[in-house]
Amino acid sequence: MDDLKGVTQASVSKDLLTFDGRTYGDWRDDFHKHGFAIVKGAVSPERAEYYRQKQIAWLQSFGLGFDPNDRSTWTKDHLPYSFKGGMYSAYAATHEKFVWEARMEPNVIKAFSDLWGTDELLVSFDGMNISLPNQKDLTWSPWPHVDQNPERKGMQCVQGLLNFAPNGPNDGGLLLMKGSSKLFDTFFTQKREADAHEDAPPPEANFRDLFLFQEKDVQWYKDNGCELIKTCLEPGDLVLWDSRTMHYACLPEGDVIRSVQYVCMTPRKFANEEDVKLKAQLFHEFEGTTHWPHCNIHRHGPPMRDGVIDPQNRTEPLEKPVLSDRLLQLAGVKDY
Repeated sequence: MDDLKGVTQASVSKDLLTFDGRTYGDWRDDFHKHGFAIVKGAVSPERAEYYRQKQIAWLQSFGLGFDPNDRSTWTKDHLPYSFKGGMYSAYAATHEKFVWEARMEPNVIKAFSDLWGTDELLVSFDGMNISLPNQKDLTWSPWPHVDQNPERKGMQCVQGLLNFAPNGPNDGGLLLMKGSSKLFDTFFTQKREADAHEDAPPPEANFRDLFLFQEKDVQWYKDNGCELIKTCLEPGDLVLWDSRTMHYACLPEGDVIRSVQYVCMTPRKFANEEDVKLKAQLFHEFEGTTHWPHCNIHRHGPPMRDGVIDPQNRTEPLEKPVLSDRLLQLAGVKDY
């Protein structure tokens, strides 16, 4: 198991988000009961369409011939590098103006503020997912996982994605193991071996908060009452899930290009000064990070093709974000 450098044992052995059993009368009830929730209409359909179009334009900006209306161009040669057929976190994409605009949508921030009980948040420098239906040169297999190191006990982080396109049963998207977050600590009381998945990141990628499950592990959760469900979303919906929740994404099989942005926020008070300093540095360098806003801060690095840095690599976004006090606070650059 990878160590958690710079993290005290006390901070990884308790719930950072406590729940006293109250009833909220909103999506938070589902979150605390099932380990995830859908916040309907976090952004308007019009704003969702704006972000969807910006994502498509970003793909086209590389000049590789991608055409959303021509499936013959839906191949790797016509696209920038992505992970698992559509996850984009390189090319300074995580700091594009439209990416920051989505992070700062009022109801997106409000959802995390309501959940954590504070407005003093940090945001992840996370990427986006643009998955093409039935991409002919793409091989794919399920990779059920959690984005929390088993050494971190309790509720430590909340992940999220903001959906921009219609997302029905055949449109790919997020699968969640309902109820699995509550069994996380129990499952890892025994020594578990991570799956040697073909898409497992190399050790040098330093993914400290990732555990890939084997098929027998998935069955263990099902045998203990959990259910694997496919989320179906409308444009503008926000999904939040406990990082202890087993999940992965399936590829679209219909006609709709999947279009989402990952976003995660946690309280500033959870971060140590060393991590905040590094986070600010990565912001100024337009680097992406993992979904963890307050810890596990390390740069994603440049995109690689065939073992070398992609010649299409970018070190600055096409459109830089408009800086404000609120943005800089979320980025860890400015104090609250």
